[in-house]
Amino acid sequence: MTTPPKALASDLAPTGVLRASINLGNPVLAQGTPEAPGGVTVDLAREIGARLGLPVELLCFDAARKSFEAMADGRADLCFLAVDPARETEVAFTAPYVVIEGVYAVPRDSALTTVAEVDAPGVRIGVKEGSAYDLFLSRNLAHATVVRGDEGVDTFRSEALEAGAGIRQPMTAYAAAHPDVRLIEGRFMEIRQAVGTTAGRRPETVAFLRDTVEELKANGFVAESLRRSGQEAGLLAPPA
Repeated sequence: MTTPPKALASDLAPTGVLRASINLGNPVLAQGTPEAPGGVTVDLAREIGARLGLPVELLCFDAARKSFEAMADGRADLCFLAVDPARETEVAFTAPYVVIEGVYAVPRDSALTTVAEVDAPGVRIGVKEGSAYDLFLSRNLAHATVVRGDEGVDTFRSEALEAGAGIRQPMTAYAAAHPDVRLIEGRFMEIRQAVGTTAGRRPETVAFLRDTVEELKANGFVAESLRRSGQEAGLLAPPA
């Protein structure tokens, strides 16, 4: 039996308002200001709210870790984060709707030329604290050291580190604006961006979110939202 929208709405948004945590620190997913945000995550939040007959409140943050904390603390009902084992204890995720790449920046005259070479003794990598790539690199690096800051590329620059990690799109723009920096070819990880809610929600509620995301991927909603916000439609994740 299909769970009625009213029951789903009351489980997902017990306050009567769908509180969506938006990470303005990832320009692929959200742009604008806290007062006037836009982007694919904003469009998804509003569409999910509309399907459940719920008003939507957008809670905007400048970092994924703050967005995650809002969800974990019960201040948000919905989040848009990269799937990661460290988050899955608190968050029930859908399949990804967007897949982006984590890449390295290095000084132009660096001897580092491949992703594998970055994981070496003495190499320090600047990362945005609590980001998907911070979590991934902290688990997977065997030799290099993670250095956390408000922005990975700013930490890389200000502390004269050997490398900086980040999302391909803003990292590409950064390298284009700073001739003394280049990107290492290839990616060190895929970042699978998904919709999430608290792990304690009813299975029917999580299933609704998962089904909705797949429908919005298949019917062109996500691709069109990406295009409208100036992002590549090719970022669309494949079907689950």
